[in-house]
Amino acid sequence: MSRDKVSLKMDVDTQTKIKNAARLMFHRKGFAATRTRDIAEEAGINLALLNYYFRSKQKLFDIIMMETMQSFFQAMAVVLNDEQSTFKEKITAIANNYIDLLSVEPEIPLFLMNAVRSNPNVIFEKLPIKQFFLNSVFIKQFDEMVSKGKIVHNDPLQFVVNMLGLIVFPFIARPMVKEVGGLSDIQFDKMMYERRRLIPLWIKFILKTK
Repeated sequence: MSRDKVSLKMDVDTQTKIKNAARLMFHRKGFAATRTRDIAEEAGINLALLNYYFRSKQKLFDIIMMETMQSFFQAMAVVLNDEQSTFKEKITAIANNYIDLLSVEPEIPLFLMNAVRSNPNVIFEKLPIKQFFLNSVFIKQFDEMVSKGKIVHNDPLQFVVNMLGLIVFPFIARPMVKEVGGLSDIQFDKMMYERRRLIPLWIKFILKTK
C-alpha cells in the first residue's frame, strides 16, 4: 500500500473513531454537557487531533445530529415506500424496526427531540420529511383504504403521531416506567419486546377498520 493510501486510511479511521465517540457522548449527555475533552478521551486520542479534524464541538455535533436524524427516518422510509408490503404489514414492520433500534440505542429519542426543538428550520430544510411522507406508498395505501371505507379515521398524520407515540414514548420515559413498574433493565427490555406484538394490534383497533 502506498504512503498516500496509508495516510488516507489513517485519516478515515481516525475520523470514524472520533465520530463514534462523539455520537456516544452526545446521545448520552447532550450538547451542553459534553466537552470536546470527553470525546477525545472516549476516542482514545489527544484533544489537538480532534480539533484538527473537526475544528469545533458545534461542527461535530451538527454532523452527528444529521447522521442520527437520517438514520432514524431511514428506518421508516424503507418501510413506507415498500411496494410489496400491505398497509397492515407496514404497521408491524415499523413497530418492529423502531423498537429494535431504540432497544439498542435508547438515548436517540431525547437526543433528536432536543435537536429538533433547538434548530427545526435547519434540520427540515436538509431533510424534506414532509414531502417524503405525503408522497410515500404508505399514504397512497392509507388513502385507498379510506376511499374503500375500510378505515373510519381518515387523518394519516393522526395515525403516525399515535404510532410513534406508542413506540417512542416508553423509551423517553424509561426511568419513570421502570420506577412505576418496579422493573429491572432486563424486565424493561422484555416489556418493549412484547410491544412489538401489541402495538400493531392497538393501532388496528384505533383505526377501527371495518
